[in-house]
Amino acid sequence: MFTNEQNDTLCRVGPDTPMGQLMRRHWLPACLSDEVAEPDGTPVRTKMLGEWVVVFRDSDGKLGALDDRCPHRKASLAFGRNEECGLRCLYHGWKFGVDGTVLDMASEPNAERKMKSFKHRAFPVEESGGFVWVYLGPAESMTPFQPPAWAPFPGIKTSVVKMHTECNWAQVLEGSIDSAHSSSLHSTNMPPAEEVKGSTATEDAWLRPSNDKSPKLEIEMTDYGFTYAALRKPIVDPDNNVYVRTTTFIAPFTVLIPPNNQYHLSQMLFPMDDENTMFYWIAWHPDPEKGISQDDWRKFCAARVGIELDENYDKSLNMDNWFKQDRDAMRKGDFTGISGIPAQDMAMWESMGPITDRSDEILGSSDLSIVKFRQQMLKAAEDFAAGGEAIGTSPDGVKHVELRTYERILPKSQDWRTFRSERELEAAE
Repeated sequence: MFTNEQNDTLCRVGPDTPMGQLMRRHWLPACLSDEVAEPDGTPVRTKMLGEWVVVFRDSDGKLGALDDRCPHRKASLAFGRNEECGLRCLYHGWKFGVDGTVLDMASEPNAERKMKSFKHRAFPVEESGGFVWVYLGPAESMTPFQPPAWAPFPGIKTSVVKMHTECNWAQVLEGSIDSAHSSSLHSTNMPPAEEVKGSTATEDAWLRPSNDKSPKLEIEMTDYGFTYAALRKPIVDPDNNVYVRTTTFIAPFTVLIPPNNQYHLSQMLFPMDDENTMFYWIAWHPDPEKGISQDDWRKFCAARVGIELDENYDKSLNMDNWFKQDRDAMRKGDFTGISGIPAQDMAMWESMGPITDRSDEILGSSDLSIVKFRQQMLKAAEDFAAGGEAIGTSPDGVKHVELRTYERILPKSQDWRTFRSERELEAAE
């Protein structure tokens, strides 16, 4: 049984919690680069592990991430004027550089000495893979930034869906690492097809060579998370072959899910606070001839800003309107009656409540990855609280850009662990 105490340890991410402190030893996604692309553009206010941070790009193109509350009277700097290499608070005109240096104190006579006596709280910032990354932890614990798995080289094309999810990060991440649900919940978008040999992307679906809804899971634990294979019977020659889909969990909140023939797929399930998560879904491919455009990716996911989402990435489909589930469409063959893979997931996650009670769950064999995730992250929080390093932060650990997942029909005699990625599969052919 998963106790309420264990549930609190896993789910809560405030500054005084074990999981919150562990996460603060990682570089964290603050916003999309596109949101702060323009020098002197509109600042972005973002909630990270329960803290409000304001991100901006100054006149010289330098990125800054500051505590959102002005140190003077605590007004939000997100209202501020982004001008002349600094962010100026509207309330009394105090101005701060990207590193927190006080540049002006308009309301204070003879302020030169006071300006040099303190700095506003500023956070280290990096930019990579279409994201702005911020480090919230203590300076002495900061590890060197490493690019995410979807940025093996600078300038790679990435397409990102961003959506606010109104529930705890752990139940969102457990959905991401749950291979079994895709064969039911997403069956309209991921239908079986005898004619394909692997996951095949069309304009509105990902065809699969299997109609097996009950995969067998095999897991390989690592020091940064784990990789598991979901093994299904293929439609063609199931006596001799197996359909393999691998998933990699990179602690604490990143998942590499199986690709299709056009693009790789990664997700970040980042805690805004205990009861809100920012869902990021990244489609990418190192081959410039492959991939999917930003507009097409968001259209496929029914997650277009200004259509399905507002400017704050809040969705029009939500629990207030029961995700606009279309029962007539269900009678005509649509499995869920809910538009878009992300919204289908979010209907399930949010229907569990802000922080779901796991104490009376009835788990099955297809939940093996869920069990391992909980065990691993509880152990990681315990070890960190006892003075150990945060999981996944070892300087000698694996480089995320070296990690890939794959999906393929293999002979039953072939161990799925032989191949670590699509690249290794292609090299063996």
